[in-house]
Amino acid sequence: MMSDGARSVRLLRGVEGGGGSGNANANAAMAGQWDGGGGGGRGGEGEGEGGGIAARIRGVNAGIMDEQVLALVFRALNWDPRALCVMARVSRRLRAVAERVLWRELCVSRAPRMVAALSGPSAAAAGRIGGGWPAMAKLLFFCGGAAGAAVPGHFAPVSRFSKTSGRSFLSRRCAGDLLYVSDPCEHAVAGAADDVGAYRGVFRGFMRSRTRAFLVGNRAPLELRVRCPYCGARVWSMTAAGLAPRSACRRLGANEGRLEYFVCVSGHLHGSCWLARLSSSEGDDERGADSDCNSNSNSNDGQNGQVNGTSY
Repeated sequence: MMSDGARSVRLLRGVEGGGGSGNANANAAMAGQWDGGGGGGRGGEGEGEGGGIAARIRGVNAGIMDEQVLALVFRALNWDPRALCVMARVSRRLRAVAERVLWRELCVSRAPRMVAALSGPSAAAAGRIGGGWPAMAKLLFFCGGAAGAAVPGHFAPVSRFSKTSGRSFLSRRCAGDLLYVSDPCEHAVAGAADDVGAYRGVFRGFMRSRTRAFLVGNRAPLELRVRCPYCGARVWSMTAAGLAPRSACRRLGANEGRLEYFVCVSGHLHGSCWLARLSSSEGDDERGADSDCNSNSNSNDGQNGQVNGTSY
């Protein structure tokens, strides 16, 4: 009597090597057994044995595709975003699992307090985030650079996001919004006396925010040549819309009038500025103890909001 394993191998070979109606019959049989039905061509036996074979085949193929298995693997890897990026490029199925589950788990692991604030009950859709979790992961760990100063985007091994900083980017008419903004990532520019600071951020529930209501209500035009570096959506210039307060320059330590930032339709913020020269004591004063999320490529401390990541 032929074993279940041998029957499965023969069936698979029949699908690969058959032709004409024989190949069609093999395909139909395979589909029947995969679904646990009785399409295997052996009468009543198909329903009993077919389900068992389908379960065995499904178990063999689902191992690495199983969401729980993958979550355990990446938890053991300390949610290494580099490894997750590589895995998501292997196949469409693995990419789908990453987009459905793993990017979110990475964000929760690396920035628990920030993610809880952005996706909690007060968000527009509890448990979801504007632009999706892959874009959120990229925003956490990728500096978008500054196109105007020819500064390319890059992996940011250390980042600090703060809602206190975010408040400095909101005009008085938008003061009720919740916005997280990173400290500027400093870049030296050849031939320039000052450094360029690139920063990024994200709104909670942007679709219901006062900032968006003002932009839409005043028919602020969307930029033609600028796109969000995190989700690819179109953006508004906050500077052109008159929503860039002076407090943003002070918070960043930037020269007044030399700052620009954009917000996309999903609520991601990115921008750049020319940084004023600060003494070490002034820099320490600006950095107070208001951090909500620190990212460090060598640590993962959920209690203190330590995060680790790479570009997506």
